[in-house]
Amino acid sequence: MFSYFYIINICVIIVFICLFFITRKTNKRWSKINDYLGKVTTTVDSIRYGNLSTKIEKIEHPTYQNVTDSINRMVETLNDREKMIIEYQAELMRQNKLLESVINSLSDGILIINEKFDILRATPKILKWFGVKGKDIIGKNVFDFIQPVNDDNFQIAELNNVEVFIKHTPANSFIVSSQPLSSLEKKRFVLIIKDITTEKEIETLKEDFVATLTHDLKVPIVAASNMIDLFLANKFGEISEKQKFALDSMKTSNKSLLELVQILLETYKLKDQGIKLVKETINLNPFIQEIVNEMEPIANEIKIGINFIPANDNPELFADPMQIQRVVKNLISNAIDHSNTQKPIEVAIGKIPGFTTISVIDYGQGIPKDEIKMIFNKYYSAAKKLRKVGTGLGLYLSQQIAIAHGGEIAVTSEENVKTEFCVKIPS
Repeated sequence: MFSYFYIINICVIIVFICLFFITRKTNKRWSKINDYLGKVTTTVDSIRYGNLSTKIEKIEHPTYQNVTDSINRMVETLNDREKMIIEYQAELMRQNKLLESVINSLSDGILIINEKFDILRATPKILKWFGVKGKDIIGKNVFDFIQPVNDDNFQIAELNNVEVFIKHTPANSFIVSSQPLSSLEKKRFVLIIKDITTEKEIETLKEDFVATLTHDLKVPIVAASNMIDLFLANKFGEISEKQKFALDSMKTSNKSLLELVQILLETYKLKDQGIKLVKETINLNPFIQEIVNEMEPIANEIKIGINFIPANDNPELFADPMQIQRVVKNLISNAIDHSNTQKPIEVAIGKIPGFTTISVIDYGQGIPKDEIKMIFNKYYSAAKKLRKVGTGLGLYLSQQIAIAHGGEIAVTSEENVKTEFCVKIPS
């Protein structure tokens, strides 16, 4: 019995000794875990506050080492990403400064306003024109500084080269255009203000010059024309056939010059007054025949004929005869200038639904397709390519005359084959 209790006591002592060593080893292990967790916590806190240079030291334990390596790799990745972000931010700053420099160097002024017309941002040009310094302009209403010259339909969202008056810069002329910033949740508008003072002065000078020049030119040309008529009428004595031929040539040239001056005058008046029509009934066949007869001597000088194809039903047209004559003569003159063959020019009268047509066809070098849409532009002249004199105003004025009658001039052309100008006037 005694030996049994003795054995039990020995076993209990051994168990306690084992538990002591197990507990001691476990405490050491938990102490290491706590130390490791403390390092992880310290590293995470450093990362949290932006310090990406902190790393966990290597621990000779396979389980801990895997976690350590993962955390250190994460720190390295974050560090690389931070460097990339810093580089991107620096590049964005450079681009922003470049864009701001470009915008500030523009001759136009730019400002951004909200839907209440409060100014959110403005370029230095705007500050100068508005007479405001720095950020004092922010929040001010744009209408404190500008007012439209014409109040009709002044919608801030749809401005396109609308003239405005800037109170601080009253001596200058300005136009404004707007563009909505629709990508933003709140409505914003970009206003572009341009100083057009110089352009208006140049335009005024140009118009005054053209008006004065054409008026002053017309007087001596008319006087010369009258004098030539007196010579041809033998008012100063008999003239020889050679003298008559020379005077006839001078009269033709003088008439062409007078028509050119008249075109300049009409174009000048067109801008300010528009085309005023004095309509009457025109018997087209004899009317066009008379024009052709007048233009034939000019065509004959370069050995080109003009074939007139009258209409069978002898149509009538209610139009301004002087303006229609100007159009037809200009188209025939244009055909003569651009004919490079001996084929005659054709002038024909026709009909299409709702319109009477007058066609002028030449078999010259033609017009390239990409230039057809430009030939009626003011001052455009295909004659410049052939080193011939031409302002381009003739076709421009002719088209405006046709439009004033409610019609148009259509063009079809094939290079080195033929070109047809078709005047369409409502019947």
